[in-house]
Amino acid sequence: MSKRRRLPPGAKWVTLPSGARRVEIVTDAGMNPATGKRRQVRRRFESEAEATKAYARMSSDVSAGVFTTRSTKTVEVVCRDWLAGRRVRPSTLANYADVLKPVRAAHGAMPVQRIEKAHVDALVTSLAAGGLSMSNGRPRRPWSPRSLNLMLTVLQMVLEDAMRQGWVVRNVAHLVDRVPQVKHEMETFTEAEVHKLLKAAESDRIEAAWHLALSGLRRGEVCGLTWADVDLGAGELRVRHTRILVDGVVIESTPKTAKGERALPLPDSLTRVLKRARKRQNEDRLRLGVDYLEGGYVVADEGGSPMHPETLGLAWGRLLDRAGVRPLRLHDARHTCGTLMHLRGVPVAVIAAWLGHTDAAFTMRTYVHSQDDALRSAASVLDVVTSA
Repeated sequence: MSKRRRLPPGAKWVTLPSGARRVEIVTDAGMNPATGKRRQVRRRFESEAEATKAYARMSSDVSAGVFTTRSTKTVEVVCRDWLAGRRVRPSTLANYADVLKPVRAAHGAMPVQRIEKAHVDALVTSLAAGGLSMSNGRPRRPWSPRSLNLMLTVLQMVLEDAMRQGWVVRNVAHLVDRVPQVKHEMETFTEAEVHKLLKAAESDRIEAAWHLALSGLRRGEVCGLTWADVDLGAGELRVRHTRILVDGVVIESTPKTAKGERALPLPDSLTRVLKRARKRQNEDRLRLGVDYLEGGYVVADEGGSPMHPETLGLAWGRLLDRAGVRPLRLHDARHTCGTLMHLRGVPVAVIAAWLGHTDAAFTMRTYVHSQDDALRSAASVLDVVTSA
């Protein structure tokens, strides 16, 4: 009787099939975050002292809302299930999966309840240093601060979901310091360089691609544009489709946001280029006959096949060499469009709508940059003011 009086509430002595005696606790463990139903936990201990201590700890955790049941779920399973539950664009999902690869390679077999801040810190240090890949043992380049911070952000999302489901007590990724990033000033082409680029593009059969890119379309939007989206009579172009790479496979998709699907008036110069492109494709169609692929894409090869996004990127590099301009990225043509519009006095709200952005502040912060010529003009204005 004395033993029973000293046991925690709901506890009792039980005899196991082996004949061993244990203190068994069956206690309320609060609400299951995943199901919304109440749950009970059954635990056994060798002594009353152990049982009493465990009961006090469990009661405290339940009251604080941080109680977790024992689980053998691994980091790999938690990451896999989290990815399977995402309702995002295929390209976004592929990016999530990609940055989680080193986490799964290094700690995938570990029970998620055992992962600690030190594990994540060590992984960040290892990736920043480069060395050998954990998955195949091949040499790899050091990860950039941006990539490391993206990995931490996605891992934090995974563990936050695990917390809500009651698998872990705390989100250790939230405790890891982010890697300092040095913000580099974005480079864009000057008006003179744009003229040189477009002059060099005149001899290119995909001349239209470069006009579209310098008109602010993304690479995927350039590759996905069809003649059905172009009304030369009305002088309008609609951005409605994209062709993007996801895990090395080209897929047809839609613009990134609702604002990304947009109608743009055609400048006269672009109208002339598009007419030349259509005339060239008609000639290809007549020459090849039934062998011509009727894909309907504005940017296509001689046989009518749509341009692969990476092929477009390689062709961009060759164009830069012919034009003799700085080796900027194809995406920098889009930044150039926003910057030159801004320097010409186009309101930022209009630039945002043209580029397909939801937030004009994002456009101003990310896509509008200064140029040396503009700084020299500012200096001349200041000279007039201070000399008066």
